[in-house]
Amino acid sequence: MAPAAPIQNEQEKVLVNLPPGSGPTVYKEAYDNGPKSYEKEISRKDTAPPPKYPNYLPTWNPDVKYPPLTPFEHYDHGKDADPTFPNLLKGAKVTDLTSNIGAEVEGIQLSQLNDAGKDELALFVAQKKVVAFRNQDFADLPIQQALDFGGYFGRHHIHPTSGGPAGHPEIHLVHRSVDDTSAQDFLKEHSNSLTWHSDVTYEKQPPGTTFLYLLDGPPTGGDTLFANQAEAYNRLSPEFRKRLHGLKAVHSAHEQATSSLARGGIVRREPVTSVHPIVREHPVTKEKALFVNPQFTRYIVGFKKEESDHLLKFLYDHTALGQDFQARVKWAPGTVVVWDNRVTFHSAILDWFDGHRRHLARITPQAEAPYEPPFEG
Repeated sequence: MAPAAPIQNEQEKVLVNLPPGSGPTVYKEAYDNGPKSYEKEISRKDTAPPPKYPNYLPTWNPDVKYPPLTPFEHYDHGKDADPTFPNLLKGAKVTDLTSNIGAEVEGIQLSQLNDAGKDELALFVAQKKVVAFRNQDFADLPIQQALDFGGYFGRHHIHPTSGGPAGHPEIHLVHRSVDDTSAQDFLKEHSNSLTWHSDVTYEKQPPGTTFLYLLDGPPTGGDTLFANQAEAYNRLSPEFRKRLHGLKAVHSAHEQATSSLARGGIVRREPVTSVHPIVREHPVTKEKALFVNPQFTRYIVGFKKEESDHLLKFLYDHTALGQDFQARVKWAPGTVVVWDNRVTFHSAILDWFDGHRRHLARITPQAEAPYEPPFEG
């Protein structure tokens, strides 16, 4: 068995100095140093309860900057997994969400898995594409313990623009406070809220096995849609698939950085662009999958703008409209959703009413650089 990937290489380690004190005072001072103040989030006395996990509220330190990411050798532990899943699924109840993507699992505790169970987790998620594990203790663990678990699956990605818990920038936070009206504001200008994407595909080595766990959420709404991009590839005709092989597309972080600055946010690492194949192969399952998404993919190398726009729009629409290879995951307390960013894209759904907090934490191990398989018909 290959050794676990390091949590973070030395060049990327950044220490965050917490303000003196403990408890809510620490978090209040940290948030007041960011682009937003979360004082109401810490000790609400009006219409909403305080956050369940104040240690996970986002912080921003505008003085912290990160150097460019450096290449590393990724090892996918799914290669070492027993395909009968004796360690992962012993005593578990598994319910498939659809015939080709998604499952729910009850009766096991991820945090208690040994290395063999983690190997099986990597393989199981690669096969199912997205798995919702219910009644988990991830949110109640010390944050570093959760990060240590995720670090088994690859080097942690530190997001260049998002806030993280104080002292733990490796955690990417999805946070909308009870006072945040942006969800409904967005729908005043758009007919739907879908923003299909795979996470940070602008990196040279985008994420693989990825973890998202619920901290606080609305009683209904805020689900997440996932699409199976391996099945999306399979649905294309052999001649069309053949034409896609050999094509590469540019993925860019520049627009995300510009948007963050426009909102008064931060950019902690200079934005990058990467060129990735439009079709990639999963290193364990050997499945071929489409690897483009409308949030970060900009254009096809060597195509004129009109040609690139036309083909990319077809591929986006093909996957987004393919409801027969999609799954909808409903969040509930104690849920940890694990998915493979290499063979899926996803979108949150902004369909809850204002006045409810939505708060999740993501652990995002990076994987190998995408590589293109030979066309096999």
